[in-house]
Amino acid sequence: MKDTTAKKGKLHIRNRHTGHYDFDKLKIYVEELEGFIVKNPSGIDTIDFSDPEAVLALNKAILMKDYKMKYWTMEKTNLCPPIPGRADYVHYLADLLAEGNNGKVPTGKKVKILDIGIGANVIFPVIGVAEYGWSFVGSELDSVSIETASRIIDNNAHLKSNVIIRRQMNKRNVLHSIIKEGEYYDLVMCNPPFFKSREEALAKTTQKLRNLGKEVNGKPVQNFRGQNNELWCDGGEKSFVTNYIYESRHYKRQAVWFTTLVSNKDNLRPLQTLLKKLEVAEVRIINMAQGNKVSRILAWKY
Repeated sequence: MKDTTAKKGKLHIRNRHTGHYDFDKLKIYVEELEGFIVKNPSGIDTIDFSDPEAVLALNKAILMKDYKMKYWTMEKTNLCPPIPGRADYVHYLADLLAEGNNGKVPTGKKVKILDIGIGANVIFPVIGVAEYGWSFVGSELDSVSIETASRIIDNNAHLKSNVIIRRQMNKRNVLHSIIKEGEYYDLVMCNPPFFKSREEALAKTTQKLRNLGKEVNGKPVQNFRGQNNELWCDGGEKSFVTNYIYESRHYKRQAVWFTTLVSNKDNLRPLQTLLKKLEVAEVRIINMAQGNKVSRILAWKY
């Protein structure tokens, strides 16, 4: 097993979001962003990252400025992700693919990626198509998320030619009914639901807001929001990824790498034990660092 660790606090070297955001340029793309800009104690422009409307405006501006987006929107109930961390996942996966391509990141539509849980925001294909020109198939459970995602794809020509969405009808399935006979993927990626229940998600969000010094009255607002299937599932992250690992055995000849984000480091050991039991050919843990936050990619191949 290979453990790859990012430099402490550093984004991937190809990540566009190192350093401070250039709000003077960003607000050109989304005018309403200007109303959310404040000064931090050091006098540097920033926003209140606990304010979902501010985060949404910032994300929209980033996607238009850096990722060729002409149109991008989000419903208030959908997950609005932190883009730098999502971009890191894509860039580290590009490095993984480069290992099988003489050290050069493979680019273009010939590179096939399966995104499990594409979400309404289409964030991984947005980044992957803009940076590397890859083609994507994305699975999704929620019909409202599919409508929003389809609207984004249809209104951006570079996505329309590179991204396909497939509806997952069974919430217990991860790969089943999505990977078709005769298909082959260079890589599968996934950002699994983290929480075990809606109650756990709300409790964690409430605590997060209090840690930021925010008053919490009634139902907390989630700055990254999210539909049920985006945030929680029965058994939480460990259960979801365990099922994903078991299903991957059926598609060992249809994908080179299977990968997933793992938020809870305590889940790594039992997941590694399962992969060892299933005798996969190789397991990787890739640590990603975004400021004080460390997240992980678990990757395996047969």
